[in-house]
Amino acid sequence: MHHSVCAYREADIDVSGSEADTAPPAQQDWLLRLELPTWLLIAVIYGGWFGTVALWRQLGPWLGTPLLIVLTSWYMSLQHELIHGHPTRHGWLNALFGQLPLAVWYPYAVYRDTHLAHHRDESLTLPGVDPESYYSRSLPGTALARSLRRWRDTAPGRLLLGPGWGWLATVGAALRSGQRQQLLVWGSHLLLLGLLLLWLRQAGIAPWYYLSCIAYPALALAMVRSFYEHRAVPDAAARSVLNEAAWPWRLLFLNLNYHLVHHLHPGLPWYRLRQAYLAERQHYQQLSGDFVEQGYLQLLWRHRHRPVIDPLHPFA
Repeated sequence: MHHSVCAYREADIDVSGSEADTAPPAQQDWLLRLELPTWLLIAVIYGGWFGTVALWRQLGPWLGTPLLIVLTSWYMSLQHELIHGHPTRHGWLNALFGQLPLAVWYPYAVYRDTHLAHHRDESLTLPGVDPESYYSRSLPGTALARSLRRWRDTAPGRLLLGPGWGWLATVGAALRSGQRQQLLVWGSHLLLLGLLLLWLRQAGIAPWYYLSCIAYPALALAMVRSFYEHRAVPDAAARSVLNEAAWPWRLLFLNLNYHLVHHLHPGLPWYRLRQAYLAERQHYQQLSGDFVEQGYLQLLWRHRHRPVIDPLHPFA
């Protein structure tokens, strides 16, 4: 499960001044390994999601729908944390907390493998190498396809078209591979999803409603973070953004707005990323080549008509 790639080492970054650093070494090490904030996060997300479903008829769709959208998107951020070796050092145990298809679209194992492949920083943004790249080596042949791709890289296009585009590409890749393991992973995922949708129907949420009005918007909300997360420039460190977003976004995305810090120290738990960034803010901004954004709403508004990237990779 590539768990060793993401093992957390305190030596990765100096985050002096924290309360944990004033504790005796043995106690500090024990507290770090326990990862109480991540366990609390798991309890809040699962408790909130299942609690909202259980109370769906009392809450009604006007309150229940936005709650489930946010909690489902938050669950995707939790899955990312699990992939990177938290809250335990046992990959199989972390994976258990990310297996349920609450977010519908991707099996946990597929997300895990593609995301860890994305963490080869020397290959960031390279089409065909970085599985999370929005760049291409060549443009589509027809004017309609080029226009569609251009619109996909605007804010409305990414939020409306991006989730479906990405899902179809991933499913297509799995089918083309023809690998038995891939088919088993997707088959298990679909079985769990079917059982989940049956339970949701008993709770009063129609499967079509959950897929179209909750799960799809939740994925779109998660894609706000990745809208302009990487850019194609020669310096690998300068390819990852530092977005100084407000606290609701930071909490929803578990501080992955400080994306360069995450790529440099992928084993650092979510609740220490902001601390690490603020401790050496100027240093990280210099490393990023001043690839710094001041929040997500401003970014989305700026690119409401204009694409955020040129889809043709400049040096792939």
